[in-house]
Amino acid sequence: MVSWGGAGRTLGVLLLNLLLRLGSISCDSIPVYAAVNKSVTFHPSHHMPFKEILWKKQKNKVIEWENSEFKAFPPFIDRVHLDPVSGNLTIFNLTSSDEDEYEIESPSITSPTKFFLYVIEPISSLTLTCILTDQNITVQCEIPEHDNSHPGLLKYLWDCPSEQCKDNSASEVYFDMESDYSQKIQCTVSNEVSTKTSSITLATCFGNPSIYFSRSRIFLGLTVLFVLIVSGILLGMYAFF
Repeated sequence: MVSWGGAGRTLGVLLLNLLLRLGSISCDSIPVYAAVNKSVTFHPSHHMPFKEILWKKQKNKVIEWENSEFKAFPPFIDRVHLDPVSGNLTIFNLTSSDEDEYEIESPSITSPTKFFLYVIEPISSLTLTCILTDQNITVQCEIPEHDNSHPGLLKYLWDCPSEQCKDNSASEVYFDMESDYSQKIQCTVSNEVSTKTSSITLATCFGNPSIYFSRSRIFLGLTVLFVLIVSGILLGMYAFF
């Protein structure tokens, strides 16, 4: 029996965190996605020359350009680049704490442009595991917990000959015990910055593919065993008489 208490609490905390973040996003913010330790560039839609520029993260200054001079602010010192012509802001070596809303302000802009940055962990690995019951085989598609900081951005895609894999966006898929054990089950998990794919055959769920490779082999084995037993009995009776 699998206990979902700890997993449920963890998922609840992650979802609550995501909802709190979503609640802080302005309706007019443009979503931008980037990977941890990588870089991101914000592109404000402005075609007039800038006189001065200020980029902010919420109410905190990131970098400003005034009187042809640049000034960056902690924790962005030596991690940002501002193009005074386009107004583009690039942040390097992203960390999870960089995730937030960013805004450009300038006398040259009548309506400030806002971006919400999601800093996402790339999916490092993917594991397919099986849970066996009397009636079903459950195949679960799992990623490491530290890669699951944005569960709402994860997408699951299943591929197999069976109908239940079609249009299935859940993290698990179910098979009955009459399924073809030789079929290949493939799961692909993706977020905005990475994609991972893994596959197994249902036979591996039993730990011995040579035995459970297909129902036809099981039936053949039982048939051969039955014939040998009956033949032995008949030969014994013939020898006795």
